[in-house]
Amino acid sequence: MRLTFRAELMPGRDTDERTYTVACVLASGRVELVGLCGQHTLREFEPV
Repeated sequence: MRLTFRAELMPGRDTDERTYTVACVLASGRVELVGLCGQHTLREFEPV
């Protein structure tokens, strides 16, 4: 699955530059992304 960060969290970047593939969904509801360190909450992303 691919998720796109909301534009206000990554200003000046195109949609393609803000889109990442989900590596793992954690029990807490957070996600880890391929090529990006750390855990992220679903509210950081544009609605699917």
